[in-house]
Amino acid sequence: MPQVCIYPKEAAQLTGTKYSTAKVLLQRIRAEFGKPPRAYVSVREFCQYTHLSEDEVSKALNKSYSIA
Repeated sequence: MPQVCIYPKEAAQLTGTKYSTAKVLLQRIRAEFGKPPRAYVSVREFCQYTHLSEDEVSKALNKSYSIA
């Protein structure tokens, strides 16, 4: 099943930033989309805000969870 939510650790890995910076990024995304402070951020919202390809982000997220 494909992942639909982005967590700070994953946002940090995708953007090449620190965990604390990724937390701030997700807070800004929530504010941009009018979400409450602890609401989940979807892959689509993350990609719209960061202008990253949704396909590439989904592949990167699901690749990190694949079982060898």
